[in-house]
Amino acid sequence: MKKVLAAAFAGVATLAAPAAQARDDEGKVQVKLLGTYVATDGKITAVNTDLVGLPAGTQTEASDNFVPTFAVEYFVSPNFSIETICCVTQHDVDAVAGLPGAQLVSDAKVIPATLTAKYHFDLGGVKPYLGAGATYFWWIDVEPGAATIPLGVTRTTLSDEFGLVLQGGADIAIGDSGLGITVDAKRYFIDTTARWYAGNTLAIETEHKLDPWVLSAGVSYRF
Repeated sequence: MKKVLAAAFAGVATLAAPAAQARDDEGKVQVKLLGTYVATDGKITAVNTDLVGLPAGTQTEASDNFVPTFAVEYFVSPNFSIETICCVTQHDVDAVAGLPGAQLVSDAKVIPATLTAKYHFDLGGVKPYLGAGATYFWWIDVEPGAATIPLGVTRTTLSDEFGLVLQGGADIAIGDSGLGITVDAKRYFIDTTARWYAGNTLAIETEHKLDPWVLSAGVSYRF
């Protein structure tokens, strides 16, 4: 029996060696081209200034968006990597209560600068991962909503903020050329302060919970 076990172990070791070598030879850099669905909240959590007299119970919601995303990932070790993404996403903010249907923010564009650390589980051709990190939402263009302009609003801003990110997904290899398919889900935890100005006068200031879900799928290449 000992001889059989030794022979079996030697056989498994022989078969496993090329696979282990293949894993060791995997590239340290992975790039991804993804289609990304961004589903934000946009709920008002506080009203700090209100010279207009918003109706009681006024509540808002931000629109969803679908955008292309480019990601770059560096593998510090076979199981540990650091990833950043690049995209610009655009959203409107509409009232859903108090002023239902009123557009309050138009075409707000944000760069969600994001850096996450990820741990990969090796299941052969499929490698699930979990990650966490930080983000900085940089608003590069915000326009007053159509419903605010008749009220004398001339400028609208959303504050840039830091936040946290949780991440999960999987990389699925296609052969051994470095090509693959990626599915990814992120949950951001971040707020913003919205301000509407009439000339130089701050007319309305509200705090908003954004907390978007960011769901992506696409192709990857590791080299």
